[in-house]
Amino acid sequence: MSDLTLRFGKHAGATAGQRFFLSCAPLPPELPWAHLNIADVPPALRAGHLLRGEQEEHRVLGRFWWPGLGTRADAPCWLAETLVPAPAGLDDVRELALSRNGFALAWVTMSDKGAAGQREDASGPLIEELARGQMELCLARGFVLPDDERSLAALLTQLALADGFDCICTTGGTGVAPRDVTPEATLRVIEKRLPGFERAMTVTSLAKTPRGAVSRAVCGTLGGALILNLPGSPKAVRECLGAVLPAVAHTIEKLQGDPSDCATA
Repeated sequence: MSDLTLRFGKHAGATAGQRFFLSCAPLPPELPWAHLNIADVPPALRAGHLLRGEQEEHRVLGRFWWPGLGTRADAPCWLAETLVPAPAGLDDVRELALSRNGFALAWVTMSDKGAAGQREDASGPLIEELARGQMELCLARGFVLPDDERSLAALLTQLALADGFDCICTTGGTGVAPRDVTPEATLRVIEKRLPGFERAMTVTSLAKTPRGAVSRAVCGTLGGALILNLPGSPKAVRECLGAVLPAVAHTIEKLQGDPSDCATA
């Protein structure tokens, strides 16, 4: 999609790091947030896409719905962030090239205390760090949720089917405690289960401790996304994710239609 361009309408003067909305239909003038009106949005726009001009750059973070606007198929709305702000005085109407290199990663930490601000999340950022060491990422976003099955199932569906993330890793909630519901939420939404990923993580855990047998982690696919359940502790995340990371990029490529042969010899 690197040869496509988008024509923008009025820019609200976003600064570096500022988030704003993209819409191909006019947003209400009283909207209090920065936004860009887009003349035409390609249907394949996804999280991680970069919109570049000669003097500016923006990155798409995910899709959202504006009542009466973003729910229409011909008028999608997207959340984006400014990486390089447009210089003052730049024309309101201009073209930006659209490109996407690498994979979009989302990690979701399941923790009642973390969601309440009572515990710092160490496992989620570690997932991003480990993933960047194995494959190119165009975007990485993190979320912290309480241990609630329906909330996680909804977020997984949003990230995979609406936002277009390539890999979604959860951390926490894979054991047998009353509030451990991550596997149940994952099973509600995945389309193809990947027992090989699950076995690889279990074998790795058992090599460290017999308690690794307690994990109920589920791995599978939803749309074009690979979903992996990981344990909650940073140590276990490093071990389990390390066991499957070498196969992640290949799995995503095949899932998304790569026609090349799997065999290397």
